[in-house]
Amino acid sequence: MKRVVVTGMAGITSLGNDWASIEAAFRSNRSGIRRMDEWDRFSELNTRLAGPIDDFAAPRHWTRKQLRSMGRVSRLAVAASERALENAGLLGEDSIRDGRMGVACGSSTGSTDEIKAFGNMLLNSVADGLNANSYVRMMPHTTAANISIFFGLTGRLIPTSSACTSGSQGIGYAYEAIKFGRLPLMLAGGAEELCPTEAMVFDALYATSLKNEAPQTTPRPYDSGRDGLVIGEGAGMLVLEELEHALARGATIHAEIVGFGSNADGAHITKPEQLTMRGAMQLALDDAGLSPDAIGYVNGHGTATEQGDIAETLATAELFGSRMPISSQKSFLGHTLGACGALESWFSIEMLNSDRYIHTLNLDAVDPRCGELDYLSGEVRQMSHEYVMNNNFAFGGVNTSLIFRRWR
Repeated sequence: MKRVVVTGMAGITSLGNDWASIEAAFRSNRSGIRRMDEWDRFSELNTRLAGPIDDFAAPRHWTRKQLRSMGRVSRLAVAASERALENAGLLGEDSIRDGRMGVACGSSTGSTDEIKAFGNMLLNSVADGLNANSYVRMMPHTTAANISIFFGLTGRLIPTSSACTSGSQGIGYAYEAIKFGRLPLMLAGGAEELCPTEAMVFDALYATSLKNEAPQTTPRPYDSGRDGLVIGEGAGMLVLEELEHALARGATIHAEIVGFGSNADGAHITKPEQLTMRGAMQLALDDAGLSPDAIGYVNGHGTATEQGDIAETLATAELFGSRMPISSQKSFLGHTLGACGALESWFSIEMLNSDRYIHTLNLDAVDPRCGELDYLSGEVRQMSHEYVMNNNFAFGGVNTSLIFRRWR
């Protein structure tokens, strides 16, 4: 078995595109959530809240030819990939184009402008807005394919369009590809563009926050006063590398991935299952050869939905006990869906290396129905740990757990 390390990390969020900016926002309790006045035209949509990236634009050096196959979600993913490759010292290197590097990436869906154009064809029998690239921008694997083509990556391509576990499955499957010797380098992560249809998905389930006139007070993961989730957008990408390959080129190593677990509830399409959530965490521990007491912190999925928060924390408490520190960065950014697993993995590694662990924003009173855990709230906490876990759970009953080890 090969050892797998992280040599590049990057992301794009509503609070910034580098860790220094994002952490500064976290430490000052600044949220990326705002009222979406532009959604007022959707009279049957109850929520008006989201965490948009208001200042994103494609880099100027990208060509029209490169851009034409990319909708917003792919542009976010490719931009994050470019930053991650630069962070790893691999941007423009021949070694990423000779078959040694692959990509594992996903999103909940492709770009919805293209879906709208195809829907218009079905509804009105006209093809306005459709062209040769429309499907490429809409297809479920648009992020992975566009990353591969943009950077000339000819290794294996693993699409992970699995809703809220798209990013974490991308990292997990990339880790396994390297661990089992299939190739030494992978770009891995996930992305999501903001669309009111995504808010409507949860609105129809009565799972969105309706604090429309107080956007800075929501979402409230694990809090007894929560009233639902808030949708966000973003992208997160990691460069994963086989350890000996990284050492041979003198790469900076940010962390080691030592465990990955993934399973399915096999029960209900939207209702989370405590037993299989715990099972995914145990699979990651087994993969890493660790006991529960080795983990110092759990980065929770923490969507601020009632069923999700309760099931997740009960599963975590059952496995780790009440001493386990837990928090959720979705309280600052909203639920970035396909991006969250990758962004939260990036944050987990940064917290591991800095010994500063980000709290859950707006967590004033823990819901007594949640599991008994050490909930981080109010401010950043100083802690030093060797191992951290990042958990994500998705519609369809998909569960993932990743374990990162401090690189010494």
